[in-house]
Amino acid sequence: MATNIVMPQLGESIIEGTVGKWLKQVGDSVEQYEPILEVITDKVTTEIPALAAGTLLQILIAEGATVKVGTPLAVIGAPGETSAVVPVSPATAPAPQPVAPRLTPVVARMIAENHITAAELTTICGTGDGGRVGKKDIENFLRARATRTQAPAGEPTGTDARVHPAEQAAGEVIPLSPMRRAIAEHMVRSKQTAPHVTTVHEAEMARVIAYQRAHAAEWERQGVKVTYSAFFAQAVIAALKAFPIVNATFTAQGIVPQPDINLGIAVAVAEGLIVPVIQRADEKSLLGIARAIHDLAMRARENRLTPAQVQGGTFTLTNYGVFGSLFGTPIIHQPQSAILGTGAIQKRVIVVDDAIAIRPMVYLALTFDHRLIDGATGDQFMQRVKQFLETYPIV
Repeated sequence: MATNIVMPQLGESIIEGTVGKWLKQVGDSVEQYEPILEVITDKVTTEIPALAAGTLLQILIAEGATVKVGTPLAVIGAPGETSAVVPVSPATAPAPQPVAPRLTPVVARMIAENHITAAELTTICGTGDGGRVGKKDIENFLRARATRTQAPAGEPTGTDARVHPAEQAAGEVIPLSPMRRAIAEHMVRSKQTAPHVTTVHEAEMARVIAYQRAHAAEWERQGVKVTYSAFFAQAVIAALKAFPIVNATFTAQGIVPQPDINLGIAVAVAEGLIVPVIQRADEKSLLGIARAIHDLAMRARENRLTPAQVQGGTFTLTNYGVFGSLFGTPIIHQPQSAILGTGAIQKRVIVVDDAIAIRPMVYLALTFDHRLIDGATGDQFMQRVKQFLETYPIV
């Protein structure tokens, strides 16, 4: 019997998705839970696994098309099977279906990459909510299987070859990718929604640099690389605790305080920029923040983020200094109220106690929504960030 692959609901607030890339073509055989296509939302790109094994009989939605949740995308069935898909109107559209029964996209991908059969899957006991099979469950199964076969399962790697805009012929119009279109729409909407104000402050980084160097070997033994972004995140968290209004959201009905500090970390990827979120970042130590930043950045660049990992942010940190920029005027990531941009750390000549000195300095730019945050509050917030960095570690 033919099985429809429909546009899944990849988040509570997501009502549509864009077909980014078909990983299988008509006539190809498909294993159950094998990734069959990429779906792009305004949040993230996700691989969608097949809910049944068989042959890809039809592709109903072309790459680049955006459709509502529940819209049939493809049909899987037996070779030569005649399939008939009834057009779906908004009134008769099927209810949103999960990506896979009791499986997240990441788990489904692990199942496909490691060739876990349906029979093997039934032997895996899910430890998640409601018996959901999680990443740890799959990893435990793979370790057990590797021990039995004495052949550890490998994790295949690959590259996604894309044409860089510079390689296009001169004068040719380059179509917008779904991610680039989403970024453009978000940036325009943010500027139209919130009156942006940017304040730039300068901080000395000598104590942070000394602390990092003193503990680098110890952290390396623990398998953690602590970059300056982790220290900037700590400083932001301290300032948000002191000035919670910067962590709040402005609405037409009034100000909405946010109980958690969910820190967005801007990550540059091949096609643009994505902002994964460290949930409840204020509950993490320096090493915990460093691990979270590294993990989310790797997931973003490898296209392995889940919708939940890019939602719920209350404040964003963007480090354009890694590309050599001294300072900029970042745009607020709606519906947040502020974003901090960090520039390159450079040694500069400054005056210390009426004497000329050379110190490692950094420009910090806070862009905030002036409907909610006044200039005085923004500057006091930045002074708290500056104090945290210049007196590090604060005991």
